[in-house]
Amino acid sequence: MNTASMSPSQPQPPIRTLVTGASGFTGRYLVEKLLGRGHTVIETVGARDAQETPTRLRLDITSPDACRRVIELARPDYIVHLAAISFVGHNDPLDFYRVNVIGTLNLLEACAAVGHTPRKLLIASSANVYGNVTSSAIDESFPVTPVNHYAASKAAMETMVRTWFDRLPILIARPFNYTGRGQTSNFLVPKIVDHFARREAQIELGNIDVARDFSDVRYVAGAYEALLASEVSSETVNVCTGTPYTLREILSAASELTGHELDIQINPAFVRQTDVKMLAGSPAKLRSLAPKVESIPFMETLRWMLAA
Repeated sequence: MNTASMSPSQPQPPIRTLVTGASGFTGRYLVEKLLGRGHTVIETVGARDAQETPTRLRLDITSPDACRRVIELARPDYIVHLAAISFVGHNDPLDFYRVNVIGTLNLLEACAAVGHTPRKLLIASSANVYGNVTSSAIDESFPVTPVNHYAASKAAMETMVRTWFDRLPILIARPFNYTGRGQTSNFLVPKIVDHFARREAQIELGNIDVARDFSDVRYVAGAYEALLASEVSSETVNVCTGTPYTLREILSAASELTGHELDIQINPAFVRQTDVKMLAGSPAKLRSLAPKVESIPFMETLRWMLAA
């Protein structure tokens, strides 16, 4: 018998995971989740004057050279690509395409250029790619029909990414709307929460009868971590709960939780002609791939945000 084979196994090196957009809303929760799982997380930050450390690297995602440098330095086991322009009302349409499409391509080409193939790349897209769909359970087979520049950039990004499925192990995540503590108040739920928390007299909103499948950011981070650890690649997966809420219902629930009434003013300037009326997904595929990830009821999310 070969006694050498009986020697204690060498300790495994820690899993290295690169997260772009790590300092953003979703990134902060995902980094915490990955660190809790024992990953060494290498965060990328966009600020040019940010101090670099072994686990914190500057990255301008629109620069091919910068992307090659980061991949070469990090050589990560996993990549989670969150860096994006994500606010639909962003004022420069070209930025959506520079960052969301070209930036993602730069990252993939950087892996090829330095000869590095990670175990998995998880790329965050958006359920906005589905556009106006008259269904309360949109699954991944539904056609992509974007109705604004944000959604169009994500749809274009997905199309481009699929051309890489035979070269890199990629999984595309399509999160539906989600929220939580730390999301900026130019998003609707934090705006509503902020107005109730400060006990404002009134709030200006657009169409309060649009319905969205709102998830908790902690659930989304858990789903991303589980999908990263799964065996699947070359797939697109909805990240959602399957339960839609209208803004009217959220306003009513926040009022009930706080005992405060808001005068709701409908501002026509906030009503977008391209507003998607109903966006609710089917989480069936996600549940089959990540069965241990449990969604958080939206009223719990709202209570958590109001208590901040």
